[in-house]
Amino acid sequence: MDAITADDHRTDNTLLRLAVAGDEAAFVELYRRRHGPLYRFALHMSGSAAVAEEVTQEVFMALIRKPGAFDPQRGPLAGFLYGVARNHVLRCLERERRFVGLEDNPAEATVMGDLTRSETIGAVRQAVLSLPADYREVVVLCDLQELPYAEAAGVLGVPVGTVRSRLSRGRALLEDKLRARSERCLT
Repeated sequence: MDAITADDHRTDNTLLRLAVAGDEAAFVELYRRRHGPLYRFALHMSGSAAVAEEVTQEVFMALIRKPGAFDPQRGPLAGFLYGVARNHVLRCLERERRFVGLEDNPAEATVMGDLTRSETIGAVRQAVLSLPADYREVVVLCDLQELPYAEAAGVLGVPVGTVRSRLSRGRALLEDKLRARSERCLT
């Protein structure tokens, strides 16, 4: 098989099929393509870089161990991978039985503008983390990972209408949390 180049536009399904057949370059391309979004999803869901890294590795290990678990008739590979990531995140959170605080990077805040931006980003991350899991999942999948509603519904195993209603409620809760924080900062 030919090596896969950076500008190759093969589908995820094709890359998975090639990887299962032993094409290491196909697996590497699939990993590079999906690692970042899966890591960010796990980070947004858990608030912990360590959990996010563990979850991301577990997703790809599961794909290597049981590639047949993915059924293209049920949806795209990306949705399947998010579903596996979701299950691993939930197990990690259950195991820890607490939410892990976000890691701060003091090097980000070198000037006042960066500090303000960093505080705002931190406040949004904390607000997302404080959402109940059902709302946090849809906010992360639809707003932060930009998955279509139908794909998020497939990941979560719920109807599209449920995704829409949870997203609406999750956004309202986020708005309330951020407004309350803003009001506290002004007083």
